[in-house]
Amino acid sequence: MTKQPHRIGLAILTSVLLSACSTQSPQVESVENKNSQEQQLEAQQALTTPAQPLLKRKVALGRITNETIYGKSLLRDSKGDVLGKQVTDMLSKALTESGSYLVFERPDIERLKDEAALTGESLDLIGVDTLIIGSLTEFGRKTEGESGFLSSTKTQVAHAKVDLRLVDSKTGHVYHSLSGAGEASTESASVAGFGSKASYDGTLNDLAISNAISDAVNKLTAQIQKRPWKTDILAIEDGLIYISGGASQGVSEEMEFDIVTKGKEVKSKQTGFTVTLPGKKVGKIKVIQLFGESETNEGAIAEVIDGPMNNLDITTVDVMETK
Repeated sequence: MTKQPHRIGLAILTSVLLSACSTQSPQVESVENKNSQEQQLEAQQALTTPAQPLLKRKVALGRITNETIYGKSLLRDSKGDVLGKQVTDMLSKALTESGSYLVFERPDIERLKDEAALTGESLDLIGVDTLIIGSLTEFGRKTEGESGFLSSTKTQVAHAKVDLRLVDSKTGHVYHSLSGAGEASTESASVAGFGSKASYDGTLNDLAISNAISDAVNKLTAQIQKRPWKTDILAIEDGLIYISGGASQGVSEEMEFDIVTKGKEVKSKQTGFTVTLPGKKVGKIKVIQLFGESETNEGAIAEVIDGPMNNLDITTVDVMETK
């Protein structure tokens, strides 16, 4: 019977120590919105308003390499850098899923040629507007933690950075460069020896690289969309304009485009570049119908809403996005 007070005292001491290690969440205070109901309604309508459809640009992925010490070993195949190919695949997937690009294959072009040779057909490559070149330039991991009397926490953090260059496919000129960074982390905690425990988590590496690529794609899209989308006129029949490009490139009915003459090309002695002089707007058209089943044979039919088109030489003009 004499042991009973000691047991009660030990239980009280243990509960006090555990409560000392616990934290209490602060109470949530109710704060009245300073904006009026009309202002809140306008903000909600702005968020629900569909964004202006983007006309897809044609891009291709060039050399994407791993320039960090991570993932470098003697275990490489005959086609080159294993991690670089992984980054290329992740970037290609992100660009395709963004819905803003038509992505064309370049890294495995030799394999495509071999496959075409087996079928007895030649590989019909399509030119692109921009070639994307880059590398994984930063990658690292760190472990952070805190420990108390009876509690401890451990956080694993992975960081990655990719650098990309946008190259004009006609001139080879690098017209923009950008970087994307991303992190991924996981946390484990324990109290008095009880709780979650985590060993090395290799999936954080891929997640950090994926987040870095997503950041880079967002910046890349904002830059490429500054360049006007353009296409050519296929034919003019019965007063209607047939242009190249359909739904797969973001063209839809009711869209309007400018008809602009191709500017004269002059080579600059100062830069060495061929400078295209500004063209002249000669008309405006509106899409009334789409045709074709895929990006290889799609087109659009448009009607003229401004300017004479009867005697127009279609080889001297471009169809350009209205900015």
